[in-house]
Amino acid sequence: MKFRRNLQDTEELSEINISPLIDMVFILLIFFIVTTVFVEETGVDVDKPQAASAQQLEKNSILIAITAKNQIVYGGREIGIAGVRPLVSRLTTRDDMPVIIQADGASQAGMLVRVIDECKLGGAKNVSLASAKSKS
Repeated sequence: MKFRRNLQDTEELSEINISPLIDMVFILLIFFIVTTVFVEETGVDVDKPQAASAQQLEKNSILIAITAKNQIVYGGREIGIAGVRPLVSRLTTRDDMPVIIQADGASQAGMLVRVIDECKLGGAKNVSLASAKSKS
C-alpha cells in the first residue's frame, strides 16, 4: 500500500478554462456577420415579362423597379423619375455597380426609356433589364 497516493493532498484538480474559446467564437460570429452580403430588393412586386435570353447577373447591383402604374421604386420607397439620376450617381461613385431595372409588363415603354436615360446620365456604365425566365 505504499504506492497509493492521495490525490487531494498532493495534486491540484485541474480545470479547463473555456473563456478564450468563448471569446474566439464571438469574434468569428462578428466576422461572419460583418462580411455577409445582403441582397437588396426593390420592395414592390413586379410582373416581369418573359425572355428567352435571360441571364443571371451580379448580386451587387442597384435594383430599380417600375410598377404597372409607372411608379419608380428603390428600396421599398418611391423615388420618381427625378430621384433616379442622383441615386445612381451616388451609388456608382463607390463601385462600378450595374443598374438592373425591373419593369412591369404593364408599364409604359416611354417611362422605361426615361429611367434608362437617367441611369446613363447618372454615370451608370451597365444598365440591364430584368425579365422572367421563359418556361420552355
